[in-house]
Amino acid sequence: MRRRSFLGLAATGALVPTVARADARRERWVTTWTSMPQLTEPHNMPPPPFTQDNLVLADATLRQTVQVSVGGRRMRLRFSNAFGGAVLPITAVTVALPVDGRAGVSGVQPGTVRRVTFSGRPSADVPVGALVLSDPLGFTLAPGTNLTVTVYLASGQASAAITSHPGSRTTSHLVAGNHVDSPDLPGAVPTDHWYFLSGVEVRAEASSLVVIGDSLTDGRGSTTNGNDRWPNQLFDRLRGKDIAVLNQAAGGNRVLNDGLGPSVLARLDRDLLAQSAVRWLILFEGVNDIGTAAATEAAQKQVADDLIAAYQQIIDRAHAHDIQVYGATLLPFGGSGYDDPGGLRESARQAVNRWIRTSRRFDAVVDFDAAVRDPAEPRRLLAAADVGDHLHLNPTGYRMLAEAVPIRLFR
Repeated sequence: MRRRSFLGLAATGALVPTVARADARRERWVTTWTSMPQLTEPHNMPPPPFTQDNLVLADATLRQTVQVSVGGRRMRLRFSNAFGGAVLPITAVTVALPVDGRAGVSGVQPGTVRRVTFSGRPSADVPVGALVLSDPLGFTLAPGTNLTVTVYLASGQASAAITSHPGSRTTSHLVAGNHVDSPDLPGAVPTDHWYFLSGVEVRAEASSLVVIGDSLTDGRGSTTNGNDRWPNQLFDRLRGKDIAVLNQAAGGNRVLNDGLGPSVLARLDRDLLAQSAVRWLILFEGVNDIGTAAATEAAQKQVADDLIAAYQQIIDRAHAHDIQVYGATLLPFGGSGYDDPGGLRESARQAVNRWIRTSRRFDAVVDFDAAVRDPAEPRRLLAAADVGDHLHLNPTGYRMLAEAVPIRLFR
């Protein structure tokens, strides 16, 4: 029996519910890390010689690191072929702890290397559009650990369409031949993208928070290999609370229409509802919809109205799965390429933010706009938070977003 009860008003005036769950403290599979799968653009493909005509990563080893959130003593991996144009033939996979526990390094601690299997087999063929789960593996991960995943493809993927997450802000390494067990990869080619790997799960007494967003959540302006995007910094605040933080964002992403990656409306089932043990969603997206719509009064009114309708759809679909939805206000972009002389896009942003704050449709409101706008010029970001393009944030700005999320929302 699950019931929703309202505790009262949040600071923003939005009602904050709690959900009573009998299974809240049992051990289960919990997604602890994700990357939003998307079709790889030509300039984000693996560098030569690892990309050839309709063939990618043939006889090649790919080593990449990811930072998990919650920990556990058993784990498994997800590999996605959601956008691949051919079967993804994975020949061998290992996991290990990276040298010095660091993100983005090519070396691993030799005594930690473990082979990964799939239904008892060392390899797996991932069909077009599908994903594959590895077998559970006894491998202890502490909260916040960097994990190295090394993949070898003997024949490569026979397509120019492959699945990746370009905005990794983490360095991966490519080398010819099978080196899944190697402690280091001398001469490897670095590339700041993730390929094929879309999730890590652990057995834990925990629940997940999913963050859906665009480049501001994907971490543009954050430190490569620094893990200082705002969801990472929010997890630092949540340590010890058994809450996984899952970053399901991509640069250039939009709520309403496909662009860089499928729209939120199109990807909601895969990126939210299909994740393990989800209890909360923070929705922080819409600025790219406003910024790419024409700077006319009619077009901006339309996009604001359409965003509000889409938010309501997302809320209803999440609530059907007992997921609480927290709406985050959109940040100012004055002085950026999205700014227009007549202020029509700013008016649309204000209309959307007004609805987020006052509609009472969200279970709570996270006021990111108030956290990083310049009080002297509210249409602009604070200089201390601005990475320099007046649209994205630096690590200090991302810390301010993380600190603006009330921890009491995650009970």
